Amino acid sequence: MEHTTAVIATLAAALGAAFLLGLVATRFRFPPIVGYLVAGVAVGPFTPGYVADSGLSQLSEIGVILLMFGVGLHFSFRDLLAVKGVVLPGAITLTSLTTALGATLGHWWGWGWGGGVVLGLSLGVASTVALLKGLEGHDRLDSPEGRLAVGWLVVEDLLMVLALVLLPALAPMLGSTTASGSTSLLVPILVAVGKVATFVALMMFVGARFVPWLLQRVSRTGSRELFTLAVLVTALGVGTLAAEVFGVSFALGAFFAGAVISESELASKAAADALPMQDAFSVLFFVSVGMLFDPATVLAQWTRVLAVIAVIVVWKSVAAFTLLRVLGQKKRSAMLIGGALGQIGEFSFIVAGLGITLGLATRELQAVVVAGAIIAIMLNAPIMSAVVRITQRTSEKPKAEPVASVSTDDATDLTGHVILVGHGRVGSTVAEALIRARARHVVVEEQERVVAGLRLRGERAVLGDATRREVLDRAGIAGARLIIITAPEPFRARRVVEVAREANPTIAAAVRTHSAAEQAYFEKHLAVSGAPGRAVYAEREAALSLAHYALLAIGRTDDDADRLLAQMRGEVTAPTETFSALATREVKAVLKPSA
Repeated sequence: MEHTTAVIATLAAALGAAFLLGLVATRFRFPPIVGYLVAGVAVGPFTPGYVADSGLSQLSEIGVILLMFGVGLHFSFRDLLAVKGVVLPGAITLTSLTTALGATLGHWWGWGWGGGVVLGLSLGVASTVALLKGLEGHDRLDSPEGRLAVGWLVVEDLLMVLALVLLPALAPMLGSTTASGSTSLLVPILVAVGKVATFVALMMFVGARFVPWLLQRVSRTGSRELFTLAVLVTALGVGTLAAEVFGVSFALGAFFAGAVISESELASKAAADALPMQDAFSVLFFVSVGMLFDPATVLAQWTRVLAVIAVIVVWKSVAAFTLLRVLGQKKRSAMLIGGALGQIGEFSFIVAGLGITLGLATRELQAVVVAGAIIAIMLNAPIMSAVVRITQRTSEKPKAEPVASVSTDDATDLTGHVILVGHGRVGSTVAEALIRARARHVVVEEQERVVAGLRLRGERAVLGDATRREVLDRAGIAGARLIIITAPEPFRARRVVEVAREANPTIAAAVRTHSAAEQAYFEKHLAVSGAPGRAVYAEREAALSLAHYALLAIGRTDDDADRLLAQMRGEVTAPTETFSALATREVKAVLKPSA
């Protein structure tokens, strides 16, 4: 049977090149994104050697969809409405000013007002993937700055949807020779606004009820595969519905799909299932962008490329910073968001392509936009790192607050305490044991609502991903005596242990595992350099606890049951305990109760 392997070969080449060059980039202390972009250039049509299939861009769109779906899972309509007073005037003003500046440059360069408007619109919208990855890389996605940035992205996307509808109608007035426009702009404006409003209303009043209900029913089947498939179908299905029926972008539709699930108890489970696919496909996005890069354009049009980069990186960042300060935001937030907005991406390529179709733009203009986008994205990563360092040095000192209301995200003042990673069903049980033992502890959790609730109760809690060194630093890892990891994913748990031991080689560790192989791995690697450690196989402990009860129920004594189960464990004497009991015992063995 004849078949083609073009798609498989393209995926293998793109992901393989991205992996190798991403590894090289991290080796030289560059963000992996730089390696992904260079990989795209390497497999693109403008460099010698292998050329990947051009259909890669459609596969990369899946990454954008899943990324925005994941952002929506950590967002909510309430969060969006809470920042509307900043993002609406800010995004509209910045996009309008940047479009005007780009139109002036385009006209000056001889591309006419039509080409200038296309250039200005292309420069006026930031890349969703680049912005979110930049914030995520510095653990700022779930911060107040992250919420503002996401709201800003939503407004920019809506503006671009409106621009894509209006551009064909305006084309004849802007000098197009291939498009026939409408004499009235009122109709297309009303149609575009009506479609967007209908879609948002549909998601808020129908999707917010139906999608969580559907996922809840699928979850009750107990099939992990079905639940993962349901999450994928929801993200892609709503994104396609938004684009094909309502004229909204795929990514924006997926964002609203995630937002309607965010209030559900299944939000964290859906996010965990979507994360691996999201990471893989978002890498393809950067590779596909790199494939558009033609080095000859930089050489032939270097002055225009430099001017475009200056508009993207300098003008947009400074203008965004100024607008945010005028709108009452702190200097820290304004710097972070301003730096993150200094790049362009997906919508820029779409607008430039539409401009060519309408006869408003030339291939030369499109090449300059693509070159400016790639270089700006590559510059954005080190710029964001510099901005984060500056904000950390110049951040305002937090005001003293009552002990009963802990609101800081910093526990570096503690020593001899316990760090508890995760506050789910298992983590909350361990936390209760620590509280009853009057042992000082800090919870590290990725869900903002959980962190806010803990702080209201007066408990120390740090928001962020425990696999990142800066997050554990805020939890006081250097002075901690014990870290307990309840995260279900083994690779994340391993990474947390590695980062914790790098920061504090003598810290004790207790890890929840889900297989005998994981338990064996952690038991082998935890007790190193004299630092104690324990790995608990959660399902095995539950099974042994049930077996203990069964033996008692059939008439065996408690001592007999303990002895039989100790033989199963391969130990001399050990009582049967659940994970929380074992973790509590480990705490008592390592940490003396303190006030």
